[in-house]
Amino acid sequence: MTITFLGTGTSQGVPVIGCPCPVCQSLDFRDKRFRAAIHLAVQGQSFVIDTGPDFRMQMLREGIKQLDAVLFTHEHKDHTAGLDDIRPFNFYQQADIPIFGRAAVLEQLQREYAYIFNDKKYPGVPQVACVEIDHLPFQINGVGITPLPVLHYKLPVLGFRIGDFSYITDANSIPEETYALLEGSEILVLNALQKEPHISHFTLEQAIEQAKRIGAKKTYFTHISHRLGLHAEVEKELPEGMYLGYDGLKLHV
Repeated sequence: MTITFLGTGTSQGVPVIGCPCPVCQSLDFRDKRFRAAIHLAVQGQSFVIDTGPDFRMQMLREGIKQLDAVLFTHEHKDHTAGLDDIRPFNFYQQADIPIFGRAAVLEQLQREYAYIFNDKKYPGVPQVACVEIDHLPFQINGVGITPLPVLHYKLPVLGFRIGDFSYITDANSIPEETYALLEGSEILVLNALQKEPHISHFTLEQAIEQAKRIGAKKTYFTHISHRLGLHAEVEKELPEGMYLGYDGLKLHV
C-alpha cells in the first residue's frame, strides 16, 4: 500500500498572503499545507479520505488518474468542500464514484450539494453512489476497512484502519474501545493542531501522549495549524519514531 499525504493543514494553517508569522513567510515547502486529506493506493484500488477545498489541486499535483471511492471522516466543510471536483473521474471512468460516510455526513452532503442528488440532474454534475457506514468493518472492492470512532469535541468522527495503517484526524478524544482497534498499527497518522489547548483538537503534547499509548512503530502528525510552528523546528522536539507529516509525503506499508 502507498500512502500519499494530499494535505496536512487546516483552515487556520493555510498560508495567508501578507501574514507576518514565520510559517506563512517560510520558504520550506513543508510549511505550505493544503487542507488535511490522504490518498491510498491499495490492491489496485485508489481511495481518498476526505475531499477538502483543495482537493482539485491536490489530485493534480500528485497526478492521480483513478478514483475508486471517497471515504469521509466527518461533515465539516474543510473535509467536504471539494466533492464537486470528482466529476473528471466520472468522465474518464464512465462510472459513479462511491462515497462512504456516516448517515449524518451523507445527509449533510445531500443538503449542501442538492444539485448532485436532484431527480432531474443538470448534465455533467458529479455522479456518486452513497454508501452509509457506521462503526462496523466493511469492504470496498475486496479491501477491508475498519472504522475508528473518535470524538471532535462532541461530534462523532471516523478514522479508518486499512491493514497496518491507521488514520485519525479532527479528534480530541479516543474512546477506550477504539484503542483496541488501533493495536498493532505499524503506521499511525494523528491530528496535532497546535501547542496551545484547543476545544476540539489534540495539542502536540496530547497527540504525542496518544501516540505513545497506541504504540505504532511510526507516527505522523497531520491537521497542523501554522500556530504549531516551523516544520524543521518542531520535528526536533518529537520523540523517536514520531514525525510531522507534510504535503506530498509518500509512505509504503
